[in-house]
Amino acid sequence: MRVPLLRTGVGAAGAVAALGAWQLAATAGPLADSPLPSAADSIGALAGLVATPELWRSLGDTVVMAIAGLLLATVVGVVLGVGIGTSPLAMHATRVPLEFLKPIPPIVILPVVVLVLGPTMAMGVFLVFFGCFVAIAVQSAAGVFDTDPVARATGRSYGMGRGEILTRIVLPSALPYIGTAIRVAAPTSLIVAVVAGLLGGGPGLGQSLLLAQISGDQAQLFAYVLALGLLGLLVQGLSQWGERRLLHWHPQYRKEAR
Repeated sequence: MRVPLLRTGVGAAGAVAALGAWQLAATAGPLADSPLPSAADSIGALAGLVATPELWRSLGDTVVMAIAGLLLATVVGVVLGVGIGTSPLAMHATRVPLEFLKPIPPIVILPVVVLVLGPTMAMGVFLVFFGCFVAIAVQSAAGVFDTDPVARATGRSYGMGRGEILTRIVLPSALPYIGTAIRVAAPTSLIVAVVAGLLGGGPGLGQSLLLAQISGDQAQLFAYVLALGLLGLLVQGLSQWGERRLLHWHPQYRKEAR
């Protein structure tokens, strides 16, 4: 019990120290004459935005795009990864194309997607899907491919069919890979959803950031940045909690529980 409390206290102290350094740099430090607003002004602007429907509408649009794109990427990525991982021939044949697509950022196809779908929520969902599904597919295929062959042979010796081996042996063995891929993709989905509004004109926090920048309201701009950071912390925490719940049987999480 003491360790989680200590971690929380250290994390809170780090956040307070960062805000203090920001306040000092913006008021009496080297950035005093720059357009950078102080931490107090930005937090005050955020408190004002909390009472307006615009902030919650932007947060809602961003979360919807991120979750919809991530869910679609998870379904397609896991199904594709399982299909690839069960066949050594498909695994080796698709490795180069998938690794080629993996580092390509969604912003590369943004102009084409905007031309086809327009500055809409569907555009944001598609960008999130493109930014997440390749990594999930690669990890899912690796998890299936790395299943212990002795466990597969044992299942066959007990008379299990292919479907039963897949559901009872292969997928549980691949779950740590899939869970890690989804946890890593969750913050990525949020980033891509914001980029879709910031550069593609779609709804959400990205569009609000762009409008605040155009209007020259620096305090409001950084208030939206703070809101985005808090949302990111929430998404990261929920993804870690979900991974622990999904993989509570895994040795790594059993050790943490002790």
